Amino acid sequence: MIILLLIRGIDLLSTLLLLLLLTYVIISYFMSPFHPFRMWVDRLVEPMLAPIRRVVPLVGMLDFSPVILMVLIQIIGYILKRILIAFA
Repeated sequence: MIILLLIRGIDLLSTLLLLLLLTYVIISYFMSPFHPFRMWVDRLVEPMLAPIRRVVPLVGMLDFSPVILMVLIQIIGYILKRILIAFA
């Protein structure tokens, strides 16, 4: 029972992180960097993107770090769920 709650928690957390990251990408095109909402989202997302940006350079004007973070969130969520299922 507790394992199912943990699995659902991992699913919820990964979904929320993915939605936050998608929001970050979308508002970066349209919203001023000084808008309070964008500054709040930036404060949440930038610490997760910074280590990736140190390793993965820009390709021209394109920043692939949000895409890499999305994949990492999904992989980590999958691995954590598999570990919990193994202990069930």
